[in-house]
Amino acid sequence: MKNRFIIIAANCCFFFNAFGQNTTTFKSSDSAIELAFDRAKTMALSYKGDSKDPVGPWYEAALPSRAAFCMRDVSHQTIGAEILGLSKENKNMLSLFAQNISESKDWCSYWEINKYNKPAPEDYRNDKEFWYNLNSNFDVMYACWRLYLWTGDETYIKNPEFENFFEKSAINYIERWSLEEDSLLTRLEFPNPSFPFNIKDDFHKCHGLPSYSEGIPGLKMGVDLVAAIYRGLLTYSSVLRQKGDVQKAEFFEKKAAKYKQQIEQTWWDNTTSTYNVIYTNDGKFSKDGGELFLLWFDALSDTTRTKKTIEHIISQKTNVESLSYLPFLLYKYGYEDKGYEYILHLTDPVTKRREYPEVSYGVIEGIVHGYMGIEPDATTKTVTTLYRGKNGTISELDNLPVLKTVLFIKQESQKTTLYNKGNTAIQWRVMFFGNYDAIFINNKKITANHKKDDNGNSYTFVDVPVNSRQKMDASF
Repeated sequence: MKNRFIIIAANCCFFFNAFGQNTTTFKSSDSAIELAFDRAKTMALSYKGDSKDPVGPWYEAALPSRAAFCMRDVSHQTIGAEILGLSKENKNMLSLFAQNISESKDWCSYWEINKYNKPAPEDYRNDKEFWYNLNSNFDVMYACWRLYLWTGDETYIKNPEFENFFEKSAINYIERWSLEEDSLLTRLEFPNPSFPFNIKDDFHKCHGLPSYSEGIPGLKMGVDLVAAIYRGLLTYSSVLRQKGDVQKAEFFEKKAAKYKQQIEQTWWDNTTSTYNVIYTNDGKFSKDGGELFLLWFDALSDTTRTKKTIEHIISQKTNVESLSYLPFLLYKYGYEDKGYEYILHLTDPVTKRREYPEVSYGVIEGIVHGYMGIEPDATTKTVTTLYRGKNGTISELDNLPVLKTVLFIKQESQKTTLYNKGNTAIQWRVMFFGNYDAIFINNKKITANHKKDDNGNSYTFVDVPVNSRQKMDASF
Protein backbone atom coordinates (compact mmCIF):
# COMPACT_ATOMS: atom_id res chain seq x y z
CA MET A 1 0.00 0.00 0.00
CA LYS A 2 2.96 2.36 0.50
CA ASN A 3 3.53 2.25 -3.25
CA ARG A 4 0.04 3.68 -3.80
CA PHE A 5 0.95 6.76 -1.74
CA ILE A 6 4.16 7.23 -3.76
CA ILE A 7 2.21 7.04 -7.00
CA ILE A 8 -0.42 9.46 -5.74
CA ALA A 9 2.21 11.96 -4.62
CA ALA A 10 3.97 11.75 -7.95
CA ASN A 11 0.77 12.14 -9.94
CA CYS A 12 -0.94 15.07 -8.20
CA CYS A 13 -0.30 17.24 -11.26
CA PHE A 14 -1.66 14.51 -13.50
CA PHE A 15 -5.01 14.59 -11.73
CA PHE A 16 -5.16 18.36 -11.99
CA ASN A 17 -4.43 18.30 -15.70
CA ALA A 18 -6.56 15.27 -16.50
CA PHE A 19 -9.62 16.32 -14.54
CA GLY A 20 -9.06 20.08 -14.00
CA GLN A 21 -12.07 21.78 -15.56
CA ASN A 22 -14.19 18.63 -15.47
CA THR A 23 -13.95 17.96 -11.76
CA THR A 24 -15.05 19.95 -8.73
CA THR A 25 -12.40 22.16 -7.17
CA PHE A 26 -12.44 23.61 -3.66
CA LYS A 27 -10.59 26.57 -2.20
CA SER A 28 -10.77 28.05 1.26
CA SER A 29 -9.11 30.66 3.43
CA ASP A 30 -9.00 27.76 5.92
CA SER A 31 -5.90 26.03 4.57
CA ALA A 32 -6.45 22.90 6.68
CA ILE A 33 -9.78 22.00 5.13
CA GLU A 34 -8.58 22.92 1.64
CA LEU A 35 -5.67 20.50 2.10
CA ALA A 36 -8.10 17.85 3.36
CA PHE A 37 -10.20 18.21 0.21
CA ASP A 38 -7.16 18.01 -2.06
CA ARG A 39 -5.86 14.91 -0.31
CA ALA A 40 -9.27 13.23 -0.43
CA LYS A 41 -9.81 14.14 -4.08
CA THR A 42 -6.44 12.78 -5.13
CA MET A 43 -7.00 9.57 -3.20
CA ALA A 44 -10.57 9.09 -4.48
CA LEU A 45 -9.63 9.62 -8.13
CA SER A 46 -6.77 7.15 -7.75
CA TYR A 47 -9.45 4.47 -7.31
CA LYS A 48 -11.12 5.21 -10.63
CA GLY A 49 -11.09 2.03 -12.71
CA ASP A 50 -10.39 1.61 -16.40
CA SER A 51 -13.64 2.03 -18.34
CA LYS A 52 -12.30 -0.53 -20.83
CA ASP A 53 -12.36 -3.25 -18.16
CA PRO A 54 -14.97 -5.97 -18.82
CA VAL A 55 -17.21 -4.52 -16.11
CA GLY A 56 -17.31 -1.09 -17.77
CA PRO A 57 -16.85 2.24 -15.91
CA TRP A 58 -16.19 1.59 -12.21
CA TYR A 59 -14.25 2.68 -9.14
CA GLU A 60 -13.00 0.69 -6.20
CA ALA A 61 -15.48 0.40 -3.38
CA ALA A 62 -14.18 -2.57 -1.40
CA LEU A 63 -10.83 -3.73 -0.09
CA PRO A 64 -8.43 -2.23 -2.67
CA SER A 65 -6.65 -5.52 -3.30
CA ARG A 66 -9.84 -7.00 -4.76
CA ALA A 67 -10.31 -4.55 -7.65
CA ALA A 68 -14.03 -4.67 -6.95
CA PHE A 69 -17.05 -2.79 -5.61
CA CYS A 70 -19.59 -3.97 -3.04
CA MET A 71 -23.15 -2.86 -2.43
CA ARG A 72 -22.60 -1.23 0.94
CA ASP A 73 -19.53 0.77 -0.05
CA VAL A 74 -20.93 1.94 -3.38
CA SER A 75 -24.12 3.09 -1.65
CA HIS A 76 -22.01 5.23 0.66
CA GLN A 77 -19.53 6.54 -1.93
CA THR A 78 -21.95 7.64 -4.66
CA ILE A 79 -22.42 11.32 -3.75
CA GLY A 80 -18.70 11.84 -3.27
CA ALA A 81 -18.15 10.14 -6.62
CA GLU A 82 -20.79 12.28 -8.32
CA ILE A 83 -19.13 15.43 -7.00
CA LEU A 84 -15.87 14.26 -8.58
CA GLY A 85 -17.44 13.63 -11.98
CA LEU A 86 -17.76 9.84 -11.73
CA SER A 87 -21.37 9.77 -12.90
CA LYS A 88 -20.84 7.06 -15.53
CA GLU A 89 -19.23 4.87 -12.90
CA ASN A 90 -22.10 5.38 -10.45
CA LYS A 91 -24.75 4.53 -13.00
CA ASN A 92 -22.94 1.48 -14.34
CA MET A 93 -22.24 -0.04 -10.93
CA LEU A 94 -25.72 0.54 -9.53
CA SER A 95 -27.21 -0.78 -12.77
CA LEU A 96 -25.19 -3.98 -12.37
CA PHE A 97 -26.49 -4.47 -8.86
CA ALA A 98 -30.04 -3.92 -10.09
CA GLN A 99 -29.64 -6.23 -13.10
CA ASN A 100 -28.33 -9.12 -11.03
CA ILE A 101 -31.20 -9.44 -8.56
CA SER A 102 -32.73 -12.88 -9.07
CA GLU A 103 -35.09 -15.40 -7.54
CA SER A 104 -32.38 -18.07 -7.74
CA LYS A 105 -30.42 -15.97 -5.22
CA ASP A 106 -33.53 -15.43 -3.06
CA TRP A 107 -33.92 -11.92 -4.54
CA CYS A 108 -30.38 -10.94 -3.63
CA SER A 109 -27.97 -9.41 -6.12
CA TYR A 110 -24.20 -9.88 -6.10
CA TRP A 111 -22.79 -8.42 -2.90
CA GLU A 112 -19.51 -7.64 -4.64
CA ILE A 113 -18.60 -7.41 -8.35
CA ASN A 114 -15.04 -7.20 -9.67
CA LYS A 115 -13.52 -5.49 -12.68
CA TYR A 116 -13.91 -8.68 -14.71
CA ASN A 117 -17.69 -8.31 -14.41
CA LYS A 118 -17.89 -11.37 -12.19
CA PRO A 119 -19.22 -11.82 -8.67
CA ALA A 120 -16.10 -11.50 -6.53
CA PRO A 121 -14.94 -15.03 -5.62
CA GLU A 122 -14.08 -13.80 -2.11
CA ASP A 123 -17.86 -13.55 -1.52
CA TYR A 124 -19.52 -15.87 -4.03
CA ARG A 125 -19.40 -19.57 -4.91
CA ASN A 126 -22.77 -20.14 -6.56
CA ASP A 127 -26.37 -18.89 -6.33
CA LYS A 128 -26.96 -20.77 -3.07
CA GLU A 129 -23.60 -20.25 -1.40
CA PHE A 130 -22.53 -16.63 -1.07
CA TRP A 131 -21.92 -13.89 1.48
CA TYR A 132 -24.70 -11.29 1.74
CA ASN A 133 -25.69 -8.58 4.21
CA LEU A 134 -29.45 -8.06 3.97
CA ASN A 135 -29.21 -4.28 4.44
CA SER A 136 -27.70 -3.99 0.98
CA ASN A 137 -30.81 -4.02 -1.22
CA PHE A 138 -32.31 -1.17 0.77
CA ASP A 139 -29.02 0.73 0.85
CA VAL A 140 -28.81 0.57 -2.95
CA MET A 141 -32.41 1.78 -3.24
CA TYR A 142 -31.59 4.75 -1.02
CA ALA A 143 -28.42 5.48 -3.02
CA CYS A 144 -30.43 5.59 -6.24
CA TRP A 145 -32.90 8.03 -4.71
CA ARG A 146 -30.17 10.29 -3.34
CA LEU A 147 -28.46 10.30 -6.74
CA TYR A 148 -31.74 11.26 -8.39
CA LEU A 149 -32.15 14.14 -5.93
CA TRP A 150 -28.55 15.26 -6.55
CA THR A 151 -28.42 14.91 -10.33
CA GLY A 152 -31.99 15.10 -11.58
CA ASP A 153 -31.31 11.96 -13.63
CA GLU A 154 -34.62 10.10 -13.75
CA THR A 155 -32.89 6.90 -14.86
CA TYR A 156 -32.37 6.10 -11.20
CA ILE A 157 -36.09 5.95 -10.51
CA LYS A 158 -37.73 5.21 -13.88
CA ASN A 159 -35.40 2.85 -15.72
CA PRO A 160 -37.05 -0.63 -15.87
CA GLU A 161 -34.10 -2.40 -14.24
CA PHE A 162 -34.24 -0.07 -11.24
CA GLU A 163 -38.03 -0.27 -11.08
CA ASN A 164 -37.76 -4.05 -10.97
CA PHE A 165 -35.05 -3.93 -8.28
CA PHE A 166 -37.15 -1.59 -6.12
CA GLU A 167 -40.30 -3.67 -6.43
CA LYS A 168 -38.63 -7.02 -5.86
CA SER A 169 -36.73 -5.66 -2.85
CA ALA A 170 -39.79 -4.02 -1.28
CA ILE A 171 -42.00 -7.10 -1.70
CA ASN A 172 -40.37 -10.41 -2.66
CA TYR A 173 -37.09 -9.90 -0.82
CA ILE A 174 -38.84 -8.99 2.42
CA GLU A 175 -41.09 -12.04 2.15
CA ARG A 176 -38.30 -14.46 1.24
CA TRP A 177 -36.06 -13.40 4.12
CA SER A 178 -38.85 -13.11 6.74
CA LEU A 179 -38.33 -9.39 7.20
CA GLU A 180 -41.93 -8.40 7.82
CA GLU A 181 -42.23 -5.96 10.72
CA ASP A 182 -43.87 -8.54 13.04
CA SER A 183 -41.27 -11.25 12.22
CA LEU A 184 -38.02 -9.43 12.92
CA LEU A 185 -37.41 -10.92 16.36
CA THR A 186 -38.98 -14.34 15.72
CA ARG A 187 -37.52 -15.19 12.32
CA LEU A 188 -35.09 -18.08 11.91
CA GLU A 189 -31.40 -17.28 12.11
CA PHE A 190 -30.93 -18.90 8.68
CA PRO A 191 -34.19 -18.49 6.73
CA ASN A 192 -32.78 -19.74 3.39
CA PRO A 193 -30.01 -22.20 4.28
CA SER A 194 -27.80 -24.03 1.85
CA PHE A 195 -28.03 -27.82 1.93
CA PRO A 196 -26.25 -29.55 3.48
CA PHE A 197 -25.74 -26.65 5.88
CA ASN A 198 -22.22 -26.13 7.24
CA ILE A 199 -21.96 -23.65 10.11
CA LYS A 200 -18.18 -23.46 9.58
CA ASP A 201 -18.61 -22.26 5.98
CA ASP A 202 -18.84 -18.47 5.74
CA PHE A 203 -20.87 -18.79 2.52
CA HIS A 204 -23.48 -20.65 4.60
CA LYS A 205 -23.49 -18.89 7.97
CA CYS A 206 -23.09 -15.41 6.40
CA HIS A 207 -25.65 -16.04 3.68
CA GLY A 208 -28.18 -13.37 4.58
CA LEU A 209 -26.67 -11.58 7.57
CA PRO A 210 -29.41 -9.48 9.21
CA SER A 211 -27.04 -6.57 9.87
CA TYR A 212 -23.89 -4.87 8.66
CA SER A 213 -22.35 -6.06 11.93
CA GLU A 214 -20.47 -9.27 11.33
CA GLY A 215 -18.95 -12.09 13.35
CA ILE A 216 -21.64 -12.09 16.05
CA PRO A 217 -22.68 -15.61 17.17
CA GLY A 218 -26.42 -16.28 17.05
CA LEU A 219 -27.22 -12.97 15.35
CA LYS A 220 -30.94 -12.81 14.64
CA MET A 221 -31.50 -9.11 13.89
CA GLY A 222 -29.68 -5.78 13.90
CA VAL A 223 -31.35 -2.41 14.38
CA ASP A 224 -29.37 -1.17 11.38
CA LEU A 225 -31.33 -3.60 9.20
CA VAL A 226 -34.61 -2.36 10.68
CA ALA A 227 -33.54 1.18 9.82
CA ALA A 228 -32.48 0.07 6.33
CA ILE A 229 -35.86 -1.53 5.65
CA TYR A 230 -37.61 1.61 6.89
CA ARG A 231 -35.58 3.82 4.57
CA GLY A 232 -35.89 1.40 1.66
CA LEU A 233 -39.67 1.30 1.89
CA LEU A 234 -39.88 5.06 2.34
CA THR A 235 -37.62 5.46 -0.68
CA TYR A 236 -39.90 3.23 -2.72
CA SER A 237 -42.86 5.32 -1.56
CA SER A 238 -41.07 8.50 -2.70
CA VAL A 239 -40.27 6.97 -6.08
CA LEU A 240 -43.88 5.89 -6.59
CA ARG A 241 -45.16 9.31 -5.57
CA GLN A 242 -42.79 10.98 -8.02
CA LYS A 243 -44.27 8.81 -10.78
CA GLY A 244 -47.84 9.67 -9.75
CA ASP A 245 -48.83 6.37 -8.12
CA VAL A 246 -50.14 8.02 -4.94
CA GLN A 247 -52.20 5.12 -3.61
CA LYS A 248 -49.33 2.64 -3.77
CA ALA A 249 -46.96 5.26 -2.37
CA GLU A 250 -49.18 5.73 0.67
CA PHE A 251 -49.29 1.96 1.24
CA PHE A 252 -45.51 1.68 1.44
CA GLU A 253 -45.20 4.87 3.48
CA LYS A 254 -47.50 3.38 6.12
CA LYS A 255 -45.60 0.10 5.98
CA ALA A 256 -42.29 1.92 6.49
CA ALA A 257 -43.69 3.72 9.54
CA LYS A 258 -44.18 0.38 11.32
CA TYR A 259 -40.44 -0.30 11.22
CA LYS A 260 -39.65 3.15 12.57
CA GLN A 261 -42.16 2.59 15.35
CA GLN A 262 -40.44 -0.66 16.29
CA ILE A 263 -37.07 1.09 16.50
CA GLU A 264 -38.48 3.49 19.10
CA GLN A 265 -40.59 1.00 21.02
CA THR A 266 -38.47 -2.15 20.96
CA TRP A 267 -34.85 -1.13 20.52
CA TRP A 268 -34.52 1.91 22.81
CA ASP A 269 -32.82 1.14 26.15
CA ASN A 270 -34.07 3.50 28.87
CA THR A 271 -31.41 2.27 31.29
CA THR A 272 -28.49 3.49 29.21
CA SER A 273 -30.35 6.08 27.10
CA THR A 274 -29.00 4.45 23.96
CA TYR A 275 -30.43 2.17 21.29
CA ASN A 276 -29.80 -1.54 21.45
CA VAL A 277 -28.25 -2.66 18.20
CA ILE A 278 -28.04 -6.47 18.25
CA TYR A 279 -30.64 -9.15 19.01
CA THR A 280 -29.45 -12.77 19.32
CA ASN A 281 -30.99 -16.23 19.49
CA ASP A 282 -30.87 -16.24 23.29
CA GLY A 283 -33.44 -13.43 23.32
CA LYS A 284 -30.98 -10.78 24.46
CA PHE A 285 -30.29 -7.27 23.17
CA SER A 286 -26.80 -5.79 23.12
CA LYS A 287 -24.85 -2.79 21.87
CA ASP A 288 -22.69 -2.48 18.76
CA GLY A 289 -21.38 0.17 16.39
CA GLY A 290 -24.32 -0.39 14.04
CA GLU A 291 -26.28 2.45 15.66
CA LEU A 292 -24.48 4.70 13.18
CA PHE A 293 -26.92 3.49 10.52
CA LEU A 294 -29.88 4.89 12.44
CA LEU A 295 -28.44 8.25 11.37
CA TRP A 296 -27.36 7.18 7.88
CA PHE A 297 -30.86 5.93 7.07
CA ASP A 298 -32.39 8.98 8.79
CA ALA A 299 -34.58 6.71 10.91
CA LEU A 300 -34.84 8.84 14.06
CA SER A 301 -37.22 11.68 14.83
CA ASP A 302 -36.90 12.10 18.62
CA THR A 303 -34.42 14.97 19.00
CA THR A 304 -33.30 13.98 22.49
CA ARG A 305 -32.64 10.39 21.49
CA THR A 306 -30.85 11.50 18.35
CA LYS A 307 -28.50 13.70 20.38
CA LYS A 308 -27.78 10.89 22.82
CA THR A 309 -27.09 8.55 19.92
CA ILE A 310 -24.63 10.95 18.31
CA GLU A 311 -22.89 11.61 21.61
CA HIS A 312 -22.58 7.88 22.21
CA ILE A 313 -21.18 7.26 18.72
CA ILE A 314 -18.49 9.94 18.95
CA SER A 315 -17.47 8.73 22.42
CA GLN A 316 -16.64 5.26 21.07
CA LYS A 317 -13.62 3.97 19.18
CA THR A 318 -14.61 2.51 15.83
CA ASN A 319 -13.14 1.33 12.54
CA VAL A 320 -12.24 3.68 9.72
CA GLU A 321 -15.12 2.49 7.53
CA SER A 322 -17.63 3.71 10.12
CA LEU A 323 -15.68 6.91 10.76
CA SER A 324 -15.98 7.76 7.06
CA TYR A 325 -19.73 8.28 7.46
CA LEU A 326 -19.32 10.87 10.20
CA PRO A 327 -18.15 14.04 8.41
CA PHE A 328 -21.40 14.43 6.48
CA LEU A 329 -23.65 13.09 9.26
CA LEU A 330 -22.19 15.33 11.95
CA TYR A 331 -22.63 18.46 9.83
CA LYS A 332 -26.15 17.35 8.97
CA TYR A 333 -27.11 17.01 12.63
CA GLY A 334 -25.46 20.25 13.77
CA TYR A 335 -22.15 18.97 15.17
CA GLU A 336 -20.00 21.19 12.97
CA ASP A 337 -16.89 21.19 15.17
CA LYS A 338 -16.82 17.38 15.35
CA GLY A 339 -17.50 17.05 11.63
CA TYR A 340 -14.54 19.32 10.93
CA GLU A 341 -12.38 17.35 13.34
CA TYR A 342 -13.16 14.04 11.60
CA ILE A 343 -12.43 15.52 8.16
CA LEU A 344 -8.94 16.49 9.27
CA HIS A 345 -8.40 13.21 11.08
CA LEU A 346 -9.45 11.06 8.12
CA THR A 347 -7.10 12.87 5.74
CA ASP A 348 -4.12 13.00 8.09
CA PRO A 349 -1.28 10.89 6.65
CA VAL A 350 -0.72 9.25 10.07
CA THR A 351 -4.30 7.94 10.29
CA LYS A 352 -4.26 4.17 9.89
CA ARG A 353 -6.17 2.68 6.93
CA ARG A 354 -7.11 6.11 5.57
CA GLU A 355 -6.50 4.57 2.14
CA TYR A 356 -9.72 2.56 2.41
CA PRO A 357 -11.83 3.92 -0.53
CA GLU A 358 -14.85 4.88 1.59
CA VAL A 359 -12.71 7.37 3.51
CA SER A 360 -11.81 9.73 0.67
CA TYR A 361 -15.29 9.66 -0.85
CA GLY A 362 -16.85 10.23 2.58
CA VAL A 363 -14.62 13.25 3.15
CA ILE A 364 -15.55 14.75 -0.23
CA GLU A 365 -19.25 14.47 0.63
CA GLY A 366 -18.54 15.77 4.13
CA ILE A 367 -16.98 18.95 2.73
CA VAL A 368 -19.39 19.67 -0.13
CA HIS A 369 -22.67 18.34 1.27
CA GLY A 370 -21.82 19.03 4.92
CA TYR A 371 -19.34 21.89 5.43
CA MET A 372 -20.52 23.86 2.36
CA GLY A 373 -24.14 22.83 2.92
CA ILE A 374 -24.98 22.14 -0.73
CA GLU A 375 -28.33 20.30 -0.95
CA PRO A 376 -29.87 19.67 -4.39
CA ASP A 377 -33.46 18.45 -4.69
CA ALA A 378 -34.56 17.25 -8.11
CA THR A 379 -38.22 17.09 -7.08
CA THR A 380 -38.33 20.90 -6.91
CA LYS A 381 -35.24 21.64 -9.07
CA THR A 382 -33.84 23.51 -6.08
CA VAL A 383 -30.29 23.86 -4.80
CA THR A 384 -29.98 24.97 -1.17
CA THR A 385 -26.79 26.56 0.16
CA LEU A 386 -26.02 26.89 3.88
CA TYR A 387 -22.43 27.63 4.81
CA ARG A 388 -21.23 25.80 7.91
CA GLY A 389 -17.63 26.99 7.81
CA LYS A 390 -16.08 28.85 10.70
CA ASN A 391 -16.85 32.57 11.06
CA GLY A 392 -14.44 34.71 9.10
CA THR A 393 -13.57 32.02 6.58
CA ILE A 394 -14.28 32.18 2.85
CA SER A 395 -14.68 29.00 0.80
CA GLU A 396 -15.58 28.31 -2.81
CA LEU A 397 -16.50 25.40 -5.05
CA ASP A 398 -16.12 25.44 -8.80
CA ASN A 399 -17.32 23.05 -11.51
CA LEU A 400 -19.79 21.40 -9.13
CA PRO A 401 -22.20 19.18 -11.11
CA VAL A 402 -25.77 19.22 -9.77
CA LEU A 403 -29.25 19.00 -11.35
CA LYS A 404 -27.90 18.80 -14.93
CA THR A 405 -25.93 22.01 -14.61
CA VAL A 406 -22.58 23.18 -13.22
CA LEU A 407 -22.18 25.68 -10.39
CA PHE A 408 -19.61 28.02 -8.93
CA ILE A 409 -20.41 28.80 -5.28
CA LYS A 410 -18.50 31.16 -2.99
CA GLN A 411 -19.53 31.39 0.65
CA GLU A 412 -18.78 33.30 3.80
CA SER A 413 -20.78 33.90 6.95
CA GLN A 414 -22.87 36.79 5.63
CA LYS A 415 -22.61 36.43 1.86
CA THR A 416 -23.00 33.76 -0.82
CA THR A 417 -22.32 34.02 -4.54
CA LEU A 418 -23.75 31.51 -7.00
CA TYR A 419 -22.92 31.38 -10.69
CA ASN A 420 -24.89 28.95 -12.86
CA LYS A 421 -22.26 28.01 -15.45
CA GLY A 422 -24.37 25.35 -17.14
CA ASN A 423 -27.32 25.29 -19.50
CA THR A 424 -30.11 24.38 -17.06
CA ALA A 425 -32.02 26.86 -14.91
CA ILE A 426 -32.41 26.09 -11.21
CA GLN A 427 -34.19 27.44 -8.17
CA TRP A 428 -31.75 28.69 -5.54
CA ARG A 429 -32.66 28.57 -1.86
CA VAL A 430 -30.02 30.73 -0.25
CA MET A 431 -30.02 30.15 3.50
CA PHE A 432 -28.16 31.72 6.41
CA PHE A 433 -27.97 30.93 10.10
CA GLY A 434 -29.93 33.41 12.23
CA ASN A 435 -33.12 35.41 12.02
CA TYR A 436 -33.16 38.40 9.62
CA ASP A 437 -35.95 40.43 8.05
CA ALA A 438 -34.54 40.39 4.54
CA ILE A 439 -31.85 39.05 2.23
CA PHE A 440 -30.32 41.21 -0.51
CA ILE A 441 -30.10 39.54 -3.92
CA ASN A 442 -27.82 41.55 -6.22
CA ASN A 443 -28.42 44.48 -3.83
CA LYS A 444 -32.20 44.14 -4.13
CA LYS A 445 -33.97 43.71 -0.80
CA ILE A 446 -36.22 40.64 -0.60
CA THR A 447 -38.41 39.84 2.40
CA ALA A 448 -37.06 36.68 3.97
CA ASN A 449 -38.64 33.43 5.10
CA HIS A 450 -37.75 31.70 8.34
CA LYS A 451 -37.54 28.19 9.74
CA LYS A 452 -36.22 26.31 12.74
CA ASP A 453 -34.64 22.88 12.84
CA ASP A 454 -35.32 20.16 15.42
CA ASN A 455 -32.66 21.63 17.68
CA GLY A 456 -34.33 25.05 17.73
CA ASN A 457 -31.76 26.76 15.49
CA SER A 458 -33.15 29.60 13.38
CA TYR A 459 -32.53 30.04 9.66
CA THR A 460 -33.34 32.79 7.19
CA PHE A 461 -33.83 32.04 3.49
CA VAL A 462 -35.24 33.20 0.18
CA ASP A 463 -35.94 31.31 -3.05
CA VAL A 464 -34.80 32.86 -6.32
CA PRO A 465 -34.62 31.50 -9.88
CA VAL A 466 -31.17 31.40 -11.46
CA ASN A 467 -31.03 31.05 -15.22
CA SER A 468 -28.26 29.55 -17.30
CA ARG A 469 -25.11 31.70 -17.24
CA GLN A 470 -26.55 33.92 -14.52
CA LYS A 471 -24.62 35.05 -11.44
CA MET A 472 -26.20 36.18 -8.18
CA ASP A 473 -24.93 37.57 -4.89
CA ALA A 474 -26.88 37.10 -1.66
CA SER A 475 -26.17 38.86 1.62
CA PHE A 476 -27.86 40.22 4.72
